[in-house]
Amino acid sequence: MINVAGVISIIIFYVLILGVGIWAATWVGGGYINGTAEAIYTSGLVWCQAPFGYSLSLVFGGIFFANKMRQQGYITMLDPLQDSFGERMGGLLFLPALCGEVFWAAGILAALGATLSVIIDMDHRTSVIFSACVAVFYTLFGGLYAVAYTDVIQLFCIFIGLWMCIPFAWSNEHVTSLSSMDVDWIGEVKNEEIFYYIDYGLLLVFGGIPWQVYFQRVLSSKSAGRAQILSYVAAFGCVLMAIPPVLIGAIAKGTAWNETGYQGPYPLTIDETSMILPMVLQYLTPSFVSFFGLGAVSAAVMSSADSSVLSASSMFARNVYKLIFRQKASEMEIIWVMRVSILIVGFLATVMALTIPSIYGLWSMCSDLVYVILFPQLLMVVHFKEYCNTYGSLAAYIIAFLVRVSGGEKLMHLDPLIKYPGWDEENERQLFPFRTLAMLMSLVTLVFVSWWTKWVFLSGRLAPGYDFFHCVVNIPEDIQRVGEPAEEGEQLSVMASGAMGKLYGAATLVGKDERNGRVNPALEADDDIPAAEIDKLRKSIGSGGGSRSVTNPVDNSQTTF
Repeated sequence: MINVAGVISIIIFYVLILGVGIWAATWVGGGYINGTAEAIYTSGLVWCQAPFGYSLSLVFGGIFFANKMRQQGYITMLDPLQDSFGERMGGLLFLPALCGEVFWAAGILAALGATLSVIIDMDHRTSVIFSACVAVFYTLFGGLYAVAYTDVIQLFCIFIGLWMCIPFAWSNEHVTSLSSMDVDWIGEVKNEEIFYYIDYGLLLVFGGIPWQVYFQRVLSSKSAGRAQILSYVAAFGCVLMAIPPVLIGAIAKGTAWNETGYQGPYPLTIDETSMILPMVLQYLTPSFVSFFGLGAVSAAVMSSADSSVLSASSMFARNVYKLIFRQKASEMEIIWVMRVSILIVGFLATVMALTIPSIYGLWSMCSDLVYVILFPQLLMVVHFKEYCNTYGSLAAYIIAFLVRVSGGEKLMHLDPLIKYPGWDEENERQLFPFRTLAMLMSLVTLVFVSWWTKWVFLSGRLAPGYDFFHCVVNIPEDIQRVGEPAEEGEQLSVMASGAMGKLYGAATLVGKDERNGRVNPALEADDDIPAAEIDKLRKSIGSGGGSRSVTNPVDNSQTTF
């Protein structure tokens, strides 16, 4: 029987979020709250690593990446990669970023589908497809104006909605005391699982950094200092937001579900455990309480869908389509490419949400390729740019991908090509930390191949004509290789980024440049830059790697960066 009150609550909260979203969209982790509750119920608190891992990733991102990337005036996460390795290599690096965003969006859709299937008794697959339609519609109309105003509404929805439900669920007669020996909601890590545990922890911490969802917030901050503060506040918020779903997961662990109004299979199967949070709100709280809880969760989950889909679409439109295929594309053409990309990413995320039943699995797996491929490359181009080039980047990409694929992936039904030491036959999983191995091998390969190719070309062992990527010695005459970027070069980069940033709403550079007290050139100069000059400028700084000397299209002065 359909829960009429639940349907009404969803409509009210959806309209509230959608209305504000059309004005200014934002994101919050929909898979975060549902996935956390699922992990607590199935494996226990110690195995719920994602909230703490992603919190640390925000801290490290703020310390090591936010300040430096914001100072250099980048707009997307792929900008420093394309500046160092060229547009085409940057386009190749877009693929793992795309996979991460698709899995993240899939986790959101699965969470929203699970909530809807509980509230209105809709088939799970149908609810996922319906949720995808809602999310794509929301992104098309609200996602193009990505400014963080609905954060306040979402925090209100989650905190008020979930905290209102927890006392009622905890005191339900069918819930056993959490201090009882029969309720193990803490879990344990066995000795043979220690390296497996560490591997996943590192994946979440460092695989949570190279995300456009994160950098579109950081790079649109008014200053580098504010970008760092944003990261630290978000890290604290991640831990704080994890408390309600952790308690709800623990309550679910101590519930005799066959004694409640729940009519499904018991013990719960994997299809039911992914819906554990809405089930607690539906069956363990009074109707007037679940009205707010379920509506708040649904709205918060739905409102987080736009960020992930928008991030993948904006990166494709700007860093792949614009820079590689259509450098003279108009602003309207880029916007239409983004809209089509939103539909495609939404479709791919829907397929993943229907294929993989675990919300937590989708949530953790989204950082997989990002960790092994993107993180080492982003680390090098941001902090050690002089030690890497396009040859090393391509070799590292291939090595990381092959090592990662060799380990298989149970959630995607990929059998392992190599059974590493400690293979768990019973659970069919790799206990060896092969993901971290892939990341480290990628990092070493990037440095070594970059050094070796530089050595063979500069020593004359290979003629300049063999420098096919034009990044060591065979550099076009109009590009001058110099040392570290000067202050003016950084300003020009900000200026160009500001002009290019008008093509989409994922990041807007505003305010003053607090490094020197001058107004950010993105505010004053971008309207004066002809589109053709921007294309020429962007083409110049995007090929080959290293610093360049170009002409400022505003005043025709020579600037080095």
